[in-house]
Amino acid sequence: MHGRSLPPAGRDLSDEFAEALARWEWDVALLQEVPPWWPAAFERRLGATAAVVLTSRNFGLALRRAVAVRRPDLIKSNGGGASAVLVRGQAISERRIERLAILPERRWLLGVRLGRGAGPWVGNLHANGRPVPAAGRELRRAAAAIGRWAGPDAPIVLGGDFNLVVPSLAGYVVAAGHHVDHILVRGFEVASRPSVLDRGPLSDHAPVCVGLTPAATPAHGRGRRSVQAP
Repeated sequence: MHGRSLPPAGRDLSDEFAEALARWEWDVALLQEVPPWWPAAFERRLGATAAVVLTSRNFGLALRRAVAVRRPDLIKSNGGGASAVLVRGQAISERRIERLAILPERRWLLGVRLGRGAGPWVGNLHANGRPVPAAGRELRRAAAAIGRWAGPDAPIVLGGDFNLVVPSLAGYVVAAGHHVDHILVRGFEVASRPSVLDRGPLSDHAPVCVGLTPAATPAHGRGRRSVQAP
């Protein structure tokens, strides 16, 4: 919700969002509708590496930011938007983006390859909610794009705000979900029970967390924990 809370706090909440991310256990966090200047700050505070794509309402971003920092509940989504992937404990070896839609809102897939060599891919998207068929089309376009980047063998995590309550994607398994926020996987198994994390008043979406392990490896140990955050 572009860094805001319910009920409105009337002030910048970057510290509160960073503190929430700091207290959760995760290796990869997927963020949507965040102020574009937040991921760089989260890198420093959380010891993470960030990949970012600007989404919509970012023309004249310096002016938008000046208002959003002071009066976020006044400017709301017009403060500018971005999607981000935060990674801790390993490198991002490749970053790619794919435009999924121009109207009614610009939507992008942000993809990163983890580790060195032929590591797994993680994709983050925020699909349009209107018109209703748009979300399904954008999800399929995202799957096609990350499938090209990953090739036929690399494991894939595809998560975000799908604006679909029951997503369906050929070749993928739903690893976790809550309302319209989901984590779909190819080549991974669920290693720990999915959970919905307590975010208090932050955001209008609840963060979803799940532990994953490569499908070819016995499902034990820590594996990789992915958070679809607010």
